[in-house]
Amino acid sequence: MKNQLIDLHNHLFAQMERLNDEDLSPEELKNEVNRSKAMSGIARDIISNADLALRATKFKVEEGLVGKDSMPLMLGGKS
Repeated sequence: MKNQLIDLHNHLFAQMERLNDEDLSPEELKNEVNRSKAMSGIARDIISNADLALRATKFKVEEGLVGKDSMPLMLGGKS
């Protein structure tokens, strides 16, 4: 898998560093703020999707449908 949740973490921190660049012109800062808003929205969707996958897996484990070691691929599991 190419992208993982740790990649999202790294992208968000990289964006925060770009926002903190004191050498940005007002126009460049405005562009970075807009980029940050877009990234934040996408990040929320990715995290929500991962949360749903985790809750579904927890439900399956509680119902005895899968073993305790079964985790979604997106969360580092093998299934």
